[in-house]
Parts: sequence; structure tokens; C-alpha cells
Amino acid sequence: MQTTDFNLYLITDRFQTCGRPLEQVVRQALCGGVKAVQLREKDLSTLELYRLAVEMRRLTADYGARLIINDRMDIAQAVGADGVQIGVNSLPVAVVRSMRRQGKVILYSAHSVDEAECAEADGADIVTFGPVYHTPSKAGYGAPSGVIKLSDAVRALNIPVIALGGINQRNVSDALSAGCQGIAVISAILSAADPRDAAASLLKKIEERAS
Repeated sequence: MQTTDFNLYLITDRFQTCGRPLEQVVRQALCGGVKAVQLREKDLSTLELYRLAVEMRRLTADYGARLIINDRMDIAQAVGADGVQIGVNSLPVAVVRSMRRQGKVILYSAHSVDEAECAEADGADIVTFGPVYHTPSKAGYGAPSGVIKLSDAVRALNIPVIALGGINQRNVSDALSAGCQGIAVISAILSAADPRDAAASLLKKIEERAS
């Protein structure tokens, strides 16, 4: 598995694109170097989500990027996505593991080190950990974990850890100092005036940190 594809992991939220079509903004992000996109539009009906997933699969394929579907194995399989992102309220990792036999990736959204360790033991391939910083999209998961807990998760796990929650141009270097594989973002790219430049700038900082 090419985990470097997830160094800059874009999570969708069509309500944070400043009125621009989601497909347009995602295309710009892909132009800027994003190699993994998670489709996360929880309010859509199954049919609406499927139709959007078809478009996202076409877009990501055009740029050689991975498409991950949030929580919905059926949609992921229907559109030939590269994997699923699951969490504490999703199907258990052990159930979703059947996707690995098809070469798919299982990402797990963890909010504590214990939860992350359980996800790894159950067979997750990658853990997203957070929220590291305050963010409205993760407000329901409690107070931000901070960089120290992120660092604890990195040390505790043998699988890649992706920092998630409130990461932007100002704090990305601080988050990367914890030793994580990369970062997951929403508004830092989707709400940017120029999503392509925002993605390229974040990717440059990630690459500089790794060198």
C-alpha cells in the first residue's frame, strides 16, 4: 500500500466550498497535488451519494488519486473506490476487513490512543487521529487532543497515523512535529480562495518536513 498518497488527505464537505461546486474545488485540489480524497457527505440520500461518488471516482481516476468513501461499504464497492473510512459507530473493522482481500484500504477515525490501538489490532491500515485542534466539524468528539496525544498515538502504533482536525497553513508544521504520516484537512483547502495553491502549499510543507 502506497501510504504516501495519504500525506495530504482531503475530506469533502460541500458546505465549506464558499458556494463553489464541490467537483470544481476537488479538481483544483487534485491539480495542487492531493492524492487521496474522502467523500464525506453524510446528509445525502443513498442515490445522491452514489451519483456524487461516481463523479468523485471519475475525478480522482483522472489524477491518479485514491478515493475513500466515508462509512458506506456499499457505495465504495459500487463505484470501485479505493477503500472506506470508518469509526466507532461504523461496522466493526473485522467485518470491513473483507475489503482488504479486494486490495482496498481501511482507515479508522480514532479519538483516543486506546481506540487507535484497538483499530490497529482489529486490522485497520491507517488511523486518522484527532481532533488535534478545535474545529466545528469535530466539536461533538470532545476537546482537541493536542499535539502531545497525537505524538503518543504515533509512538503507540505500527500503522500510519494521519493528523485530523483544525489543521491549516499556520499549524501544519506543529502537527507534523508529532511524527505523523501526514494530515487530513477540510476547510484549509475547500474554503481557500485558491484551493490549488492551498493544496500545493500544504504539500510543500509536508515534503519539507519529511526531507
